Amino acid sequence: MKQTGKTKNVPTTVTKEVLLKAKQYGFSDRQLATIWDTSERAVRKLRKHFGIIPVYKTVDTCAAEFEAHTPYHYSTYDQENESIRSDRKKVIILGGGPNRIGQGIEFDYCCVHGVYALAEEGIETIMINCNPETVSTDYDTTDKLYFEPLTLEDVLNICDHEQPYGVIVSFGGQTPLKIAKALEENGVRILGTSPEGIDLAEDRERFGALLKRLGIPHPKYGTAYSVNTAVLVAEQIGFPVLVRPSYVLGGRAMEICYNSDAVRTYMKKAVDVSPDYPVLIDRFLEDAFEFDVDAVCDGKDVVIGGVMEHIEEAGIHSGDSSCVIPPYMISQKNLEELKNYTVRLAKALKVVGLINVQYAMKNGVVYVLEVNPRASRTVPFVSKAVGVPLAKVAAKVMVGRTLEGLGLKDFDFSTVKHISVKEAVFPFSKFPRVPVFLGPEMRSTGEVMGISSAFGSAIAKAQMGAGNTLPTEGRVFISVNSSDKNDITLRIVKEYIRLNFSIIATEGTAKFLNEHGLKADKVFKVNEGRPNVVDMIKNGEIQLIINTPLGEESRYDEFAIGWAAIEHKVAFITTLSAADTAVKGIEKQKENALTVKSLQEYHNEIVA
Repeated sequence: MKQTGKTKNVPTTVTKEVLLKAKQYGFSDRQLATIWDTSERAVRKLRKHFGIIPVYKTVDTCAAEFEAHTPYHYSTYDQENESIRSDRKKVIILGGGPNRIGQGIEFDYCCVHGVYALAEEGIETIMINCNPETVSTDYDTTDKLYFEPLTLEDVLNICDHEQPYGVIVSFGGQTPLKIAKALEENGVRILGTSPEGIDLAEDRERFGALLKRLGIPHPKYGTAYSVNTAVLVAEQIGFPVLVRPSYVLGGRAMEICYNSDAVRTYMKKAVDVSPDYPVLIDRFLEDAFEFDVDAVCDGKDVVIGGVMEHIEEAGIHSGDSSCVIPPYMISQKNLEELKNYTVRLAKALKVVGLINVQYAMKNGVVYVLEVNPRASRTVPFVSKAVGVPLAKVAAKVMVGRTLEGLGLKDFDFSTVKHISVKEAVFPFSKFPRVPVFLGPEMRSTGEVMGISSAFGSAIAKAQMGAGNTLPTEGRVFISVNSSDKNDITLRIVKEYIRLNFSIIATEGTAKFLNEHGLKADKVFKVNEGRPNVVDMIKNGEIQLIINTPLGEESRYDEFAIGWAAIEHKVAFITTLSAADTAVKGIEKQKENALTVKSLQEYHNEIVA
């Protein structure tokens, strides 16, 4: 939350009685600043001058049956304060706020592991969060819980009361990061990466200059504050471009634009654009491979927790994309570049704690797409895959521990002997009018994990966990767009035929396959006649669907096929890369090669 920039004082007609009544009625300092044409800081200063501060009431977690040692609190403008401050060293952790698509439970995982880590260090932990559907707000997770909104005013009020050693803002996703700078300006110690480092990674102009100084490749980019500027920047960069507002959650309002008209449409419908919140425009690297790297830095040393390769192609949001550790389609040279760039970026940004870096690789060149010096949604997956609780490690280095002291300075994720696959879980069955094709805006509401010593087995397990069990026999429907009619498609279809699947396809795809010696029967599209592909899905005549979207266009036929698949629980694949990995999973299922082993057993093998 940024200050308004106004320096006017609060009108002299505002009395203590008026201000107190306004606070008791629920007006925030920021709302009052807007009404009185002044700044939030000025209202806060006057409020404290008048001695108008909130008190905290206790929710008795034991219903008065016996003394509650783990209470939680809420604020009100009353007389008696029931929150007793201890004399222990204490750290406040800001949670992720309300859960919604794009801000997942993964951030709550990081907050809770941060609590556990600080407890091990003998530090009192205080959680501020306002979401009852999280573990961080369970009454027995932290020493103290404040059930309050994650606004500058509410957090500062609690800091005034508790006088913490410091505040951790980097575990709760984007929500607490927005107030990090303002907290620091108000005298609050921010633990971990400084707000300056966070802002440097988010500010596209400054970050671009940093990459140039470090000699690290990145796609062409620009920023825009108006429709005309956006079009001009996009044309200079070259289409297609990825456009998005700055400081967003889960790729919200992010879009791939293929021409100037699409950029104009986006700018008119998307977001409020201002000097504080410009629209970011990046060259979109089509047909690139994407990678995520999660690491921990203590200010001196950097430990890379894992390198994940996205199974879906570039352009699918990282929260929606299937991922695999270790990466399976990258040269050792490029892998070393990923690791080297991550270490250099962590040190340049003066990271203390977690850092996530997203890369794209095209034609053997590794490009940096984005750097997040905070917890990322992949931290739980990486931690479970490699057997190192990255969020706990990060919390400990934030309060002064070193990676060397924790025995992790020489950790090498390549010692992991198993393959871990992350698969996203989607809520499409709950939203009957939502398009089912994936893009840069996050759509998933959860994720599952499959682990095995073989890639295909890990894929099959992950698909089962996501409720998308792959068939081992039957008929595969295939419809690919023009750009996907290539050798990759032919190779994938040959694999399905080798596993004794029969193939049916729409007219264009069937013609393409037959011309290359692969038998495929033609089936009508929805608007071409009966029985069509949707009829066959409803009749149980199709066991697997491979239907790649047509770039910008969203067509009725694709929509109908997708919804028929969801309704009748038919495995549905929308990218060639996912179709390629699925066939490996099917092969392992047909071999009955799936085994069960606990996570602890896999982790024991790492250190064996």
